[in-house]
Amino acid sequence: MSLAVNSIDVFLLAENRLLREALTRIFSKKNDVRVVGSAAFCPEVADQIVEADPHVLVFDSMPLALSDLGVVPELRRLLPRLKVLMIGMECDHEVFLRSIQEGAVGYVLKDASALEVANAVRAVFNGEAVCPPELCLSLFQYVARLPRVLPNYQVRAQLGLTRREQQLVKMIGEGLTNKEIAQALNVAEQTVKNHVHRMFRKVGATDRLAVVELCRSQGWVA
Repeated sequence: MSLAVNSIDVFLLAENRLLREALTRIFSKKNDVRVVGSAAFCPEVADQIVEADPHVLVFDSMPLALSDLGVVPELRRLLPRLKVLMIGMECDHEVFLRSIQEGAVGYVLKDASALEVANAVRAVFNGEAVCPPELCLSLFQYVARLPRVLPNYQVRAQLGLTRREQQLVKMIGEGLTNKEIAQALNVAEQTVKNHVHRMFRKVGATDRLAVVELCRSQGWVA
C-alpha cells in the first residue's frame, strides 16, 4: 500500500560526491521525487537522516562502518516507514545478500539508467522489492538453504491476534499512522486505537514498533 504524499522524499548516502550529485540531478527532474538530504558516511549521518525523515534511503555501498555500527537496522527502528535502496557498485552476490540482511528491499547496479533508478525508488516506496535479474538466483539459493520454518497460522495464533489485528500489524509495519489506517480501512480512528491497545495487552508490548518486532521474531513479517 502506498502512502498518499505529494512527493517521495529521498536521502542520498554515498561516499562518492559525484554520484550524489548525479543522483540529485536525476531526481530533480522527477516531479514525484524530492531529495531531502545528501551525505557521505560519518558518525553523525544517522542523526542527519532521522532529522530529514525520508521515505527512501538510497546508498551506494555497504561500508563496514554501516554494518558494524548497525546504522541501517537502527534507522529502520527509528523510522519504521523507511525503505532502503542500495546501488551496488558491481554484481557481487555476497554484498547483495548482505544488504538484504541489513534491511535493503531494493538493489540496482551502478550501470542502471536514470529511469531504472527512479522506478526503483518508486517501487520500494510502494512496498515492492527490486532485484536485478542476474542476482535473483543467489537470493533463491540463499532462501533454499534456510531452515524450513515458514510463517503459518499456528505461529500467528500463538500471539493471540485476530485477523483484523494481524492486518493492523502489517499496516503499522509499513509506517502508517492510526489516522491513515482508519482512512484505509474506512473505520473510526478510535476503533484503530482500541485495536492497537488490545494488541499491546495480548503480546505484552509497550509500543507499536515492539508489536511488529515481536511478530517478526515469532517467524512472520507482518
